[in-house]
Amino acid sequence: MRRPLACALGAALVLLIAAMPAGAQDKPRSGGELVFVVPSEPPSYDAHQEETFGVIHPMAPHYSTLVRVDPTDKTGTKPVGDIAESWNISKDGLTYTFKIRRGVKFHDGAELTSKDVKASYEKILKPPAGVKSLRKEAYESIASIDAPDAGTFVVKLKYPEPSILLNLASPWNWIYRADTLAKDPHWYEKNVNGTGPFKFVEHVKGSHWIGKKNPDYWDKGKPYLDGYRAIFISSSAAQVAAIRGERAMIQFRSFSPPERDQLVQALGNKVAVQESPWDCLNFVSMHHDKKPFDDKRVRRALSLALDRYEGSKALSRITLVKDVAGIQVPGTPLATPPAELEKLAGYGRDINANRAEAKRLLKEAGVPDGFSFVFKNRGIPHPYEPLGIWLISQWKQIGLNVRQEIIEASAYHPMLKRGDFEVAMDIQCGFIVEPDLDLPRFVSTSDANYGRHKDTVIDDLMHRQGRATDPEERKKILRQLEKRLLDEEAHVIYTLQWHRIIPHLSKVKGWTITPSHYLNNQLDGVWLSE
Repeated sequence: MRRPLACALGAALVLLIAAMPAGAQDKPRSGGELVFVVPSEPPSYDAHQEETFGVIHPMAPHYSTLVRVDPTDKTGTKPVGDIAESWNISKDGLTYTFKIRRGVKFHDGAELTSKDVKASYEKILKPPAGVKSLRKEAYESIASIDAPDAGTFVVKLKYPEPSILLNLASPWNWIYRADTLAKDPHWYEKNVNGTGPFKFVEHVKGSHWIGKKNPDYWDKGKPYLDGYRAIFISSSAAQVAAIRGERAMIQFRSFSPPERDQLVQALGNKVAVQESPWDCLNFVSMHHDKKPFDDKRVRRALSLALDRYEGSKALSRITLVKDVAGIQVPGTPLATPPAELEKLAGYGRDINANRAEAKRLLKEAGVPDGFSFVFKNRGIPHPYEPLGIWLISQWKQIGLNVRQEIIEASAYHPMLKRGDFEVAMDIQCGFIVEPDLDLPRFVSTSDANYGRHKDTVIDDLMHRQGRATDPEERKKILRQLEKRLLDEEAHVIYTLQWHRIIPHLSKVKGWTITPSHYLNNQLDGVWLSE
């Protein structure tokens, strides 16, 4: 029984070593500058009030967080310490006591204490007047935070919440200096001073961002790089050209399949490719106050029409989608097994039976053959436009006549918020794969519940799963929630999971892809083999 596994591992190891430059399988090498591309630029420098990777990618190397997601975990779901050396959880699950590393220094030379951690979280949880915090609602379970001594930080909860450690590991929760925040809570919007592996050098707007090695970084021996340079390039063609010409080494968001293939063809063994399911997914929102989409039979029919498996084969060759998935990213701890997923409406593999049932439901609901409606889609090439074309072609198979209307990207979310649609493309995109972070938009009271469904069953299931401390019990509740959301009521229609593709120069080592383009950007473990 063990031989096939050993053979498989041996073959994989041979391939891995063969793909490496000579000596690359040795210990990490110090030195060199990592040059990477960032498709957008930071609107401000304060991660507590931003939500774009344009902040995280160039700036995360300057900062530490209390805990972080393990940079070697491909699922992006394992919390490990950052400036927290360790932690203890009380038996009742209500008190988390963190031991803070001593000797951690800010880049201005000041020593970090638990007072800085407390001040940073106070800014997130209860921002002062005029200061924005995008994630304060994510911490409703927190009753209090305290710093009883310089080396201890305590979080007390109102109720047990299994997601709290991952939530605290948010890559946005940078630790700032308490004294600085006390003087000016806006200071970090335009200035940089963290405890991360790299110090800030300069930001030239429209051009680049530079960081240099922090010799006082707490994790001795790291970082390996002498520094990094982030180049701001918005055009995807120009990003590909930069890596193809070896003027840049990596781009941490994603490239499309054709762009990956172009780089592999051009660079051969000079390029390596890492791929992962992505914690982003387009789904179809249907306005529940507009006929006939107030009828769950019609909503179910629209989902049953989709041949997700053939769609995956075709679309994964041209755009950023691949896996057929439910409410959690495939391959992560709480994901639905494929055999279970196939029991949901629209996920069975017999497409002819699915579409026959869809037509029956439409007829039963009184929807005439050839019924037409407008599908509103966001004016972004990947993956919105290919997905929109695919959806319309699928709905045509059950006798629907759908016209697509493209809305300019900046006007799109205001349109959704107004409810100015019958059927529209929506998106869920998270920074860590966790139901408490990915699914709150589907409760009845959410401002992001654009289809405006009211469902107390889902509200209750969401509440229960968030407090279920037994992982198996939590999975059972999530399966019930998933069936209610996607099958029984078909409040929304999931399309295909986004797929993240990172081709990079082979000399870039020590970086692991995850399902989130917001993770693994501190660069402390990254090194160059030449």
